[in-house]
Amino acid sequence: MAYDKDLADRVREFLSGEEQVREVKMFGSLAFMVNGKMAVAANPSGQLMLRCDPDRAEALLERDGADVAEMRGKEMGKGWIVIAEYGIESDQAFGSWMNEALEYNGKVSGSGN
Repeated sequence: MAYDKDLADRVREFLSGEEQVREVKMFGSLAFMVNGKMAVAANPSGQLMLRCDPDRAEALLERDGADVAEMRGKEMGKGWIVIAEYGIESDQAFGSWMNEALEYNGKVSGSGN
């Protein structure tokens, strides 16, 4: 099953102003690396997976459509969140999640961490 192409296009458009963006296909999803670090991914079921500040994860999980990200049935850990399609339907909600990921992306160091 391939990643959600419409969601990937939304992500591309949102990230068009960023200088260092690279797309990487992995695990059926399309991950978007910003400044060498994964920020978000479009998955096959139309969900947006993002990396956020682990200290904010608990509060973010209270938002509509948010859940802990899992891979192969195991939680990925604090700071990885998946948002259902209905949680990113509006441009405002989508932008809020994207900004959350980009803000954290700018704070973390190292490649891919």
